[in-house]
Order: sequence, then C-alpha cells, then structure tokens
Amino acid sequence: MAVDRMQQQRFELKYLITEEKALMVRDFVRSAGMELDEYSAIRPNFSYPVHSLYLDNDVLTTYWDTINGNKNRFKLRLRYYSTDPDTPVFFEIKRRVNNCILKQRGGVRQQAVESLLSGHLPEPQHLVSYSAKALVALQRFCELTHRLQAKPKVHISYLREAYVNDNDTVRVTMDRHVCGEPNLRFAIKTAMERPRYSYRPYVILELKFTNRFPNWFKELVRVFNVMQRGAAKYVSSIQAIGDPRLLEAHTTIVQEEEVNYD
Repeated sequence: MAVDRMQQQRFELKYLITEEKALMVRDFVRSAGMELDEYSAIRPNFSYPVHSLYLDNDVLTTYWDTINGNKNRFKLRLRYYSTDPDTPVFFEIKRRVNNCILKQRGGVRQQAVESLLSGHLPEPQHLVSYSAKALVALQRFCELTHRLQAKPKVHISYLREAYVNDNDTVRVTMDRHVCGEPNLRFAIKTAMERPRYSYRPYVILELKFTNRFPNWFKELVRVFNVMQRGAAKYVSSIQAIGDPRLLEAHTTIVQEEEVNYD
C-alpha cells in the first residue's frame, strides 16, 4: 500500500452498530464531506482486508492491562495487508495515555520479520523505506518486545471501510467480520484455519480525530442514537479463542519442534 495514513496522535471513539445502521452511517458520513480512502474506493463493498499479529508474553500482560483499564498501556502488533514479499509489515506500538491514542511504527521488509522477532537488533536495511523516525519506532518496538518477553500470540483480521477528510485530521472506519486464531509462530499469513469471530453481527464504528471533536460527529451520535463503548479486537479475540486453545496451539508447536529435532 503506497500511502501510510497512520495518525501518530489522535482521539478515537468506538461504537457497535447493526449492519442496517452502518449503511445509513455510510450515507451520513458522505453527506458530511468525507471521502472513501484510496484503498476502500477500489474494493468490493468498499472494504479492504486488514491483518494484525499481536505479541504478548505468556501471562498476557497487555491483555490484562486492557481488561483492568490501566490508563497508560500499550499493545505490540505487526500490521500488514498482504503476504506479497514486496509489501511492508508495520511493527507498531499502540499506546493509550488517558484518552489519547499514540502510535509509532516502521515498515519492515517481510524477509526481516522472523529475525527481528527472534531478537536481532534493528538495522536501517530492515526497513522498506528508511527514515530516522521509522528506525526509532522499530528500535523502540524491539526494546519493548524484549523487556516484556513478548512473542506472537494471535492473528486477527477484518474488513475495513474507511473515510477521510481532505487534510487527514478526521477519519471514520467501519470494521466487519472481526476474527482471530492463535498464531504462535513468526509467520505472516492471511489464511486462517479455525477462526473465532468477535462482535458478530455488529459492525465496529470508529470516529477518529486529531484536533477538535467535529460538530457533525455529535450530530451523527444523536441521529443514530449510538453509545460509546470499548471494542478492543485483541481482547475480544483472546476471549473468543480462550486460553485453552492458545495452550493447545503452543503444545502442538512444541511437539512438532521436538519431532523435527529428533
């Protein structure tokens, strides 16, 4: 994907809505002057696939930080859109500081993913496109991964319909078909074998802004009578999968490695 639209600092409000209401929200957002982003515009049903591989330690520290509502928390994830080796994998730190979302990320070459997650120190050549900011983000990601002893845990995917304004200060997304399954390897994949779905049959509506809360957001909330709520995909996927399945997947990998070693 050619353009990185990530907002480094923003506020985001989440809502669960029905598919019927989502279609009406689509019309409302367009009437407010928002346009489909360049990826949604060329896709069937205006939605493109998003994949994330979340990292955590064996006691699921970042999961429990979210469950317990810790104000200053973070998640570690790899965000990607394709298994094409020429496309980047974004090593991303997503922090919540009070009500503000802060993000850092660097786009990494797919062939470098396993070595970086195995503990190799980040180098400029690991990046798809070098910048000091991207390298600092990658270094910070690897530092937090080492400190937390985090490893791949869950692969999550969904379809995203996204709208943006002219200067990228306001963004509206609707996410459908959120699903996840254990992935304890360093594999970048899109196919799932036994996905577990979250939030069905609802759509996750997110209203995102970097500066002032737009007045038409207030009108949208009023017109559609929606109530703000949490919708953390990593948390919901862990709950849908259940710890026993994660343990089962881990045990299977260990057994396979022992067989290969023998």
